[in-house]
Amino acid sequence: VSVLRVITKGVYPQDANGLRKSAILYFVVSIVVMIICIVCYNVADKLPVVIYYKNIKKRAQKAEEDGGMSGSAWRSTLWSIVGRVKWHGIGIALIYAITLSIFPGYITEDVHSEALKDWYPIMLITAYNVFDLVGKSLPAFYFLENANIAVAGSFARLLFYPLFYGCLHGPSFFRTEIPVTILTCLLGFTNGYLTCILMTLAPKAVPIQHSETAGIVIVLFLVAGLVVGSFVAWFWVI
Repeated sequence: VSVLRVITKGVYPQDANGLRKSAILYFVVSIVVMIICIVCYNVADKLPVVIYYKNIKKRAQKAEEDGGMSGSAWRSTLWSIVGRVKWHGIGIALIYAITLSIFPGYITEDVHSEALKDWYPIMLITAYNVFDLVGKSLPAFYFLENANIAVAGSFARLLFYPLFYGCLHGPSFFRTEIPVTILTCLLGFTNGYLTCILMTLAPKAVPIQHSETAGIVIVLFLVAGLVVGSFVAWFWVI
């Protein structure tokens, strides 16, 4: 999407007709990407490795059901799952609360560049998304197995607040393009990497038959982080 915006801004004139063409192209590309995602999802569900783990899960679930599980026992199990993944969830919530409170509101509204002008927020958003993708791809090459370090990393991201604040009200060098760009890239990279690590480790923290439930719990934490981050973002704008 960011690359598409860079292309459309460079190709189309910045008038009503140009913006209309950009919007149409955006929705066309979005629809195509969604169709590809739907196809890939259905193909992935039929992969041997996916079928293998689904069968393991079914056997574990059947063994648990044969042992009998009442409503109270299931509630107890649910709270046990929440207890095991709560720090993963808190880390995820904090990651997205911090990210959404800074990006994209701060990036598009509060920082400016005399040299890049209206290209500046577009380039910052592109940089964020590129490094977010890099962060999400890095676990394929280096996976952090220690959840405690990942959670600590999510708390360490609180340092972005004073750093970005310094880019608004700090020394003159901090208010230039280079520090803001570096911080934006780091924001995207840590968001992508830590999210991938915690979202992967959380289902592994519980027995395989409860991994799906653990994933749902983590998503609820993620949504909570999005809500909090969107609310806090208003303070930058105000």
